[in-house]
Amino acid sequence: MDNMQNTVFKRKLPIPKEIKEQYPLSEQGQQVKTARDKEIADIFTGKDKRLALIIGPCSADRADAVLEYIHRLADIQKAVADKILIIPRIYTGKPRTTGAGYKGMIHQPHPDRKPDMLEGIIAIRQLHKDAIEQTGLTCADEMLYPENGRYLSDLLSYEAVGARSVEDQEHRLVASMLSVPVGMKNPTSGDFSIMLNAIQAAQHGHTFLYRGWEVESKGNPLAHAILRGSVDKHGINHQNYHYEDLRVLHDMYCNGGYENPAVIVDTNHSNSGKKYLEQVRIVNEVLHARRYDSDINRMVKGFMIESYLEDGCQKVEDGVYGKSITDPCLGWDKTRDLIYQIASQIV
Repeated sequence: MDNMQNTVFKRKLPIPKEIKEQYPLSEQGQQVKTARDKEIADIFTGKDKRLALIIGPCSADRADAVLEYIHRLADIQKAVADKILIIPRIYTGKPRTTGAGYKGMIHQPHPDRKPDMLEGIIAIRQLHKDAIEQTGLTCADEMLYPENGRYLSDLLSYEAVGARSVEDQEHRLVASMLSVPVGMKNPTSGDFSIMLNAIQAAQHGHTFLYRGWEVESKGNPLAHAILRGSVDKHGINHQNYHYEDLRVLHDMYCNGGYENPAVIVDTNHSNSGKKYLEQVRIVNEVLHARRYDSDINRMVKGFMIESYLEDGCQKVEDGVYGKSITDPCLGWDKTRDLIYQIASQIV
């Protein structure tokens, strides 16, 4: 008996090569991507002393609002270009702890409708492509489904592996295939050693099965750490952005033989307890630690911030333009002010 009798195979979807040919990135967009990839890589290798700011909605929900948001970021990028490199978040898949709820644009390009994976694949490719061609900013996405990465592999300049995925073998091996920075979050338990094991795996080459191929990866020297806080067995959040946490991580990471040790501090999730307004205070505390300690200054390369056009979050049916339908985000006015605050504190 076939063990997959509970599954309905609805239709065969186009392979990534076919989708890329139908929705190609323009020649100018390809040039932007190449230049941006080098700029971003230089931050993670230490050649460029600017801070990386990976910022945007918890989850992309509607293309028009996300693109408006990124256009606004592009205007600010011009003003802070000597201090900050902005990498907009276009997170097109949403991890769900219980499997319930909105799973992102790749599932539902229209959040109030039923899932349509083909429409979703096209929608997320078009959104990332539009962001590059309209604003000149290449973006970040989360590696939620490693085998789907080829649909966007010519568009992304940054990928993140989430706290629930970082222990997964496939995520680690696929990260080793990539040539752009991949942030490995600490697991929800907070164990630094698990995150560092993931980085080590991603930085080395492997032979494995990927999309029906036996592949050999070369290893990704730009794999790095993201601190997002943790949750204990009682469900209580614990922060890991404080000076003492950063010192402990520095001694484990920067003295551990890893290539290009680098940390991005995620200011939301368990670090803020999803109290989105706390993100401003957290950024300022970490900037103070960077000024105080030269080791931390070298190690901390930037921040990951959840931000959108409107403060907070809403239910899908509320329909407020530019307001998160998943985790609460910092609204635009506070976001703009925070970016300028960060730039003013970087020497």
